[in-house]
Amino acid sequence: MNTLKRTILVLAGFQWLFFLFANTVVIPISIGEALQVDSAEIVAAIQRSFIFTGVACMLQGLLGHRFAIMEGQSGLWWGIILSLAASANSFHLDLQSIGGSIALGAMISGLLVVGLGAFGMGNVLKKWFTPAVMFVFLLLLANQLIYTFFSGMVGLTDENQIDMKLACFSFTIVTITVLIHVKGRGVVQNLALLIGLIIGWLSYKLIFPQSITPPSAPNPSVFHVFPWGEPVLEWGIVMTVILTGLLNTTNTVASLKGAEDIYEQKASSKQYRDSFILSGFFTFISGIFGLVPYAPYASSLGFLQSTGIKERAPFILGSFLFLLLGCSSSLSEFFSMMPSSVGSSILFVAYVQLFRSSFKQVERIPLTPTSIYKIAIPALVGLSIKNIPVEAFQTVPTLLRPLVSNGLLMGILLVLLMEFIYFIGGKKNEKE
Repeated sequence: MNTLKRTILVLAGFQWLFFLFANTVVIPISIGEALQVDSAEIVAAIQRSFIFTGVACMLQGLLGHRFAIMEGQSGLWWGIILSLAASANSFHLDLQSIGGSIALGAMISGLLVVGLGAFGMGNVLKKWFTPAVMFVFLLLLANQLIYTFFSGMVGLTDENQIDMKLACFSFTIVTITVLIHVKGRGVVQNLALLIGLIIGWLSYKLIFPQSITPPSAPNPSVFHVFPWGEPVLEWGIVMTVILTGLLNTTNTVASLKGAEDIYEQKASSKQYRDSFILSGFFTFISGIFGLVPYAPYASSLGFLQSTGIKERAPFILGSFLFLLLGCSSSLSEFFSMMPSSVGSSILFVAYVQLFRSSFKQVERIPLTPTSIYKIAIPALVGLSIKNIPVEAFQTVPTLLRPLVSNGLLMGILLVLLMEFIYFIGGKKNEKE
């Protein structure tokens, strides 16, 4: 029985490895292309991402918040950096200056987050994360992630064309994975994502036999400093990046609040403090080594609910394997050839569970004709912004554009504002 349990834990560790990989590999590639760095630097960035993510996850699991929650390159930061790179012409700056300003802002932001954690601000911020705030955050996050993975599943091109053969293949993999999770029992159900990924990868090789070109060899120095450009003080960009870093702390609070529901235990002030400090440290390091800054992944909640495996041991094992993967350039190249449609299909299944997390929050909100405003307005405005073409925001002042055009950010800010208004209104009614 002990041997069987150890085998299950090892397999669960590999499941975490693939989850970490699928959530990480596309980020340095897209950022490298946006900032127009050479292909060798992109492969080096992939290796750095694997190494730092593996270390960050292990430290958070052992010394930080101590939950099985991925510490990865933040989707919020990712979107803002891509947006700033795309706006280079609007700023009348070259991409090296944009990248250098982002690096400087990330380092400053990292130090500020470390300071917030050290002074116990995490414990203060968590009081603002009411069920209404958690619902809007998780709903908009799920929408943003599901759209990204759905696009990968159907092979959506730059011309907005769908690859029907690839789409049918992806939905078949999704169906198989869901059936394994729903109909499977015990170990099979817990390892549904890993089984689905293996079936998908092998099937892809048979159905789409064309070879996938491996990336070129990385630079001799994987830990190349300031690959995006030397630090530059462009005030508008630096301030936007610092604001992003401060708003990114919502990921920490939301992830830990969500984990409290899954683990059925309250996170202590120390867990919040240590998590903030580690996220801030890795954000600072990210600025130096040209990586998207870090935060706990609220999307890990969906993964935990999909697998039903909450123990830390598989998470730590998967993180360690991911670190080893980054240390080997040949293994990094091999795993970077995993078909994006397969990874997107498996993550699509995992992140559907975020809707479950979001609607569990609604059960705690007394829905009245007046209280509905504080969740409906932020959620619907955030979803509406998400569906507005980026070009429509050209009339917005340049400094505000990255913020106003991000539906997730605006939804979070709006729901926090609505909670504040309701809080003040409640206080007034008490005095009256």
